Amino acid sequence: MRTSPPPTDRASEALMATYDRFPVTFVRGEGTRLWGDDGREYLDFAAGIAVAQIGHAHPRWVQAVAAQAARLAHVSNLFSTEPQVELARRLVGLLGWGRAFLANSGAEANEAALKLVRKATGRPRVVAATGGFHGRTFATLAATGYPEKHVPFEPLPREFAHVPFGDPEELAAAVDDRTAAVLLEPVQGEGGVVPAPEGYLAAAREACDAVGALLVLDEVQTGAGRCGAWFAHHLDGVRPDVVTLAKGLAGGLPIGVCIATEETAFGAGDHASTFGGGPIPCAAAVAVLDVIEEEGLLERARGMGERLLDSLREVAGPAVEVRGRGLLVGVELPPEIGSRDVVMAALRGGLVLTQAGRNTVRFTPPLTVTAEDVDAAARMFESAVKEAT
Repeated sequence: MRTSPPPTDRASEALMATYDRFPVTFVRGEGTRLWGDDGREYLDFAAGIAVAQIGHAHPRWVQAVAAQAARLAHVSNLFSTEPQVELARRLVGLLGWGRAFLANSGAEANEAALKLVRKATGRPRVVAATGGFHGRTFATLAATGYPEKHVPFEPLPREFAHVPFGDPEELAAAVDDRTAAVLLEPVQGEGGVVPAPEGYLAAAREACDAVGALLVLDEVQTGAGRCGAWFAHHLDGVRPDVVTLAKGLAGGLPIGVCIATEETAFGAGDHASTFGGGPIPCAAAVAVLDVIEEEGLLERARGMGERLLDSLREVAGPAVEVRGRGLLVGVELPPEIGSRDVVMAALRGGLVLTQAGRNTVRFTPPLTVTAEDVDAAARMFESAVKEAT
């Protein structure tokens, strides 16, 4: 790979500056590689923030999207389509229970879940965790455990409480007969790639059962094989009442899914989405599920995840901790080293990473990643840390 400096940012001035974009314009991707508009090659360990689950431009995915686009793109949710029905059946089959509502993003999936739990229980309150991230719409922002993100948009919807993530006693104390649901991530992604401690999700299940509340697990970032299982909560042996998915499910096309038990599922007129469950994203998602299954990518995510953790622990230098599950891995840096500085240094060296908070660098490569890719990424990360310090 070339290691010349990346090009300057050419982002259009017509866009709102909602992202502090990095100074690279990507034009092509294949597998675990990206190319900039100057022809420079990058090793992609961001995957669009855990989205390019089976790599860029996988032939099965490309064929499925092209074939569906040529056949049928949209008819509205007043009718069913074959890809929509097939995807819902596949996801419900992987869970072993439930009914699916199809949307366009993780925030939309979580917004649906928040409406659903209030209607199903007749209760107003949702208990979530500090450091949890559930979206940027009004209700999902209120559920997100970052008070500093709330301030510019207050007043937000009420009846959201936040407790320290990973503390079962604090959680149980906050759940009462006004609680509609507990909303948690099996691994906090934006909050620093922090896995739920052993037994924590089971304790959440018990706290909900004690008062008749529902357990909602936000698997927007952890689901669809990212953590080495179809759903990360399968690794904990816990059954929730509602699960949300998005990001990697459609391999790069907009999708979101809220799956609920039959008893709590929406009825006619309760919720809707014009574009949710469109034929093209659903066909893409079915292709992603097929590739994960046929290429053994759950096993690869577990194996390559362990290799990545081991490799990063060897080279991480001053890191406070290296942690994660499957191919959702974070390196927490000491306070004096900013994660953006390290991500920028890695980008200059040809490695694409993302931040997960001020001091954590996040690794979310495609599940198709190879051992050679993992070893190269670890070496490049080591160089980036040295450069940033």
